[in-house]
Amino acid sequence: MNKIRIAIIGVGNCASSLMQGIYYYRNKTEKDVAGLMHWDIGGYKPGDIEIVAAIDIDRRKVGRDVSEAIFAPPNCTTVFQKEIPRTGVKVAMGRLLDGVAPHMKEYPEDETFQVADLPETDVVGVLRDSGAEIALNYLPVGSEEAARYYAECCLEAGVAFINCMPVFIVSDSEWADRFARKGIPAVGDDIKAQVGATITHRTLARLFSDRGVRLERTYQLNTGGNTDFLNMLARDRLRSKKVSKTEAVQSVLSEPLEPKNIHIGPSDYIPWLRDNKVCFLRMEGKMFGDVPMELELRLSVEDSPNSAGCAIDAIRCCKLAIERKTSGPLTSISAYTMKHPPQQYPDNTARRMVEEFIAGERER
Repeated sequence: MNKIRIAIIGVGNCASSLMQGIYYYRNKTEKDVAGLMHWDIGGYKPGDIEIVAAIDIDRRKVGRDVSEAIFAPPNCTTVFQKEIPRTGVKVAMGRLLDGVAPHMKEYPEDETFQVADLPETDVVGVLRDSGAEIALNYLPVGSEEAARYYAECCLEAGVAFINCMPVFIVSDSEWADRFARKGIPAVGDDIKAQVGATITHRTLARLFSDRGVRLERTYQLNTGGNTDFLNMLARDRLRSKKVSKTEAVQSVLSEPLEPKNIHIGPSDYIPWLRDNKVCFLRMEGKMFGDVPMELELRLSVEDSPNSAGCAIDAIRCCKLAIERKTSGPLTSISAYTMKHPPQQYPDNTARRMVEEFIAGERER
């Protein structure tokens, strides 16, 4: 089989976990692998993914081999694959736009971005010259202008687009039509974790609904110590993130809650947590006879590895779409791996749809 050639936009913790995973699973077999939907999707295994281009704006990463850049500050995720050979792929300087929140300048260097004083790279040229087939957008939350800029670059370069952050591109009908007209597949928006706050909240909300419990109020508060949480201290950057996470939960309820009765969003930045994300979840409802019940849950996960498996599954499904000449939003894998897909489905339904897509029984 050919390699799946990908470009990474934003060489942060998520990119680090993804690249570590690609090499980690090259030394594994189907019998001892965990963390993926399937070991083999359409003939492609995790180790068949190859990073051929990388883009960032941090001076500690730009110009370095991507195998080194993924371990550079402010990255702080768990290192579970230390041995990664040099790739010959140097991180290119991207366009800054709104990619860094102004308040981050107030924090120590090892906690935040340090913008490189270098000329901007021709991103379209990098994508074309590298032979990238798929680009993953790992920009920080709130990078609205930057996300759309890179989506434009992918359209111009003819590269498939996987939008892992909460700017609504693949789930926006105008953008979706543009990718369809260009003959390019797209997956998005805002990647889910394997077992994270959103998927857990959705599962419990669905359980309440399926068992006849009337959910009356709920909140989900998240804390962490990586640059994502530091970035999200700027509340004006959170609009799309809150919409994405809230709609993901509301969509599985038989009756959506009033806005005042549901609160989902980041709570605070705690530096010593590093890439560990702690979710506090509360649900209040009424059971038989209108008798009240309450559920409280604390979930602690390493944030970036928690989404890397979903990214690997999305990449391989996107590759199948390229081979089959399927264009526009990929409904099934988007619903399965993303918080704000073009169309929401219950998670078990989305899983079945992906299985049908892999088997060739479903177009997208």
